[in-house]
Amino acid sequence: MKTNYAALVSSLALAAFITGCTTTPEKPVEAEKTADQAPVMNNYPTRDRVEYVLNCVAQKGGLSYINQYACGCKIDKIAEKLTFEEFEAAKTFGYLRTTAGEAGSAFRDPNQAKDLRKRLKEAEDYAEKSCFVK
Repeated sequence: MKTNYAALVSSLALAAFITGCTTTPEKPVEAEKTADQAPVMNNYPTRDRVEYVLNCVAQKGGLSYINQYACGCKIDKIAEKLTFEEFEAAKTFGYLRTTAGEAGSAFRDPNQAKDLRKRLKEAEDYAEKSCFVK
């Protein structure tokens, strides 16, 4: 009986893995707009939201309900301020701006890079104030 159960569990896990992992990108949910609200965007792929939350939780001292909830809130607040494309570009500019010499100037010097890094910093500050209890 144990062998059949183990085989069933492995088969289900394999099936879930195969059907759950696709190479097609997620489609963003279109903006919904009401008369008294700004557009609501949910165009951040789940994978990127989870990655952000896990990194945030690690920076905040480890997994706890409060950190997990606050970090999930934080990425939601950032998503209110920046589209995913802007968020991704700002992160890329931020990571690569420390590249030394002329190669790094393409990520450091353009006004677009400076603007996106500034907007990401503002969005993160807003999210930090909104989501974390001090």
